Parts: sequence; C-alpha cells; structure tokens
Amino acid sequence: MTDNRQTHFGFQTVDEDRKAGMVHEVFSSVASKYDVMNDLMSVGIHRVWKTAMMDWLAPRAGQHLLDVAGGTGDVAFRFLDRAPDARVTVCDMTESMLIEGRKRADAVDKADRLAWVTGDAMALPFSDNSFDRYTISFGIRNVTRIPDALAEAYRVLKPGGRLMVLEFSQIPVPAMQWAYDRYSFNVIPAMGQAVTGDRDSYQYLVESIRKFPDQDAFAGLIRDAGFGRVQWRNLSMGIAALHSGWKL
Repeated sequence: MTDNRQTHFGFQTVDEDRKAGMVHEVFSSVASKYDVMNDLMSVGIHRVWKTAMMDWLAPRAGQHLLDVAGGTGDVAFRFLDRAPDARVTVCDMTESMLIEGRKRADAVDKADRLAWVTGDAMALPFSDNSFDRYTISFGIRNVTRIPDALAEAYRVLKPGGRLMVLEFSQIPVPAMQWAYDRYSFNVIPAMGQAVTGDRDSYQYLVESIRKFPDQDAFAGLIRDAGFGRVQWRNLSMGIAALHSGWKL
C-alpha cells in the first residue's frame, strides 16, 4: 500500500514525499538573492537577530559547529569571526545555495576552517557524536518532519553539545501579530516580485511562518527529541525566537 502521509507546504496540503522537492525549488529560485530575501522577510533586522544568536551561543576556540540549512554561510562566518580557531560544516539540501556561499569573500578567507556539504536535515550524512554545536536559522520550518530533524540534531551532537534554532515565530500580542500579518501577506510577496521576479516563493515563505509551532510548542518538540535545559528567547517581540537545548 502506498504511504500518502500529508504535510503542509505553506497553506497547501501536499504529500510528504513532495514537500522536500517543492522547498528545494523555492530555495533554488531565491539562492542568488538570499540576503535580499532575509531583508524582506525580517524588515532588515535578521542581522541583529543573528548577532543575538551568536551572543547566546558564545562560540569558543576548538569547537566544531554544524550549521544546517546554512544557506550562503552567514551564520558560519559569524561563528568563525567569534572563534577564529573553530571549525564549521555548512549543510544545505540546495546545492545552489552552497555555491552562492562559496563565492563570498568570507568563504575564501576562512576556507581552511569551512566545509560545505549537501545534505538533508532529516537524514544527516554525519556520524553520531560528531559536533559540539548545531545551528539552524530560518530553516527548520521548511523541513517536512520537524521531529526527525531534531532527532538527527541530537544524534550528531556530542554529549554536552548544544542545539540553537533561530526561526520566525508568533508575537504574543494579538494586535501586533495582526499588523505584522498584514505586512507579511500584503507587502512581502509584492516586494519579492519587484526585487526578484518571484512572488510565489515569497508567498510560500510567509505562509510557512504561520504554520510553524509557537514558542512553547516548539520547545516541547525539542524536549521530546531528548534535549535538556530547553529555553527560548523572543526577538523583536516575537517576530522571531531563539530556542536552545543541550544534549546532556
């Protein structure tokens, strides 16, 4: 019998085995304008959020970070700026994203401390207990089965290793959430069309935020994957949130 389990792709309901390919198409489409995409989605403040992420993660010399859905290397470069003697493996399912990352000047300057690997967050091509830190930024909401990705994060982290997730979330003040929704649905797709010629990808990205679990629910998924000391912090009143957990 065919397994036709379903999931969401934005507001659409699709078969699970179709979603990864559909997400791949979105990010292949936006790869060359990925930084522009983040600016549109976050009203330009994703850089502040990533700084907050690094502040809480506190990179240290000698650590090996796995940055999943690592896009064009932005988080990896920031980690190495904080800990020049560390190493980072960037893993992304979209080869064109990794190609864009390798083109950046930081990638050339830090080449001896960087590895770029094509891989699926739900089936990472790495051995157990391999990494000191695991990050995923604006990526986990695009995964078909989030619990599988969190289980893989737990598997590849060393004992004592730390998970940190940066993702769009939910504003706890309904009036402010309403206002941000109006911006998201009415402005972001139109700006995506104007800047990149691709409205549909931005429409999906906006919808995918609304389908992602809220802060408490996502923290629960992290605990269910086996992580301890799970905490979260709102950024910009909850437009985004950081979640942290430890493999104890």
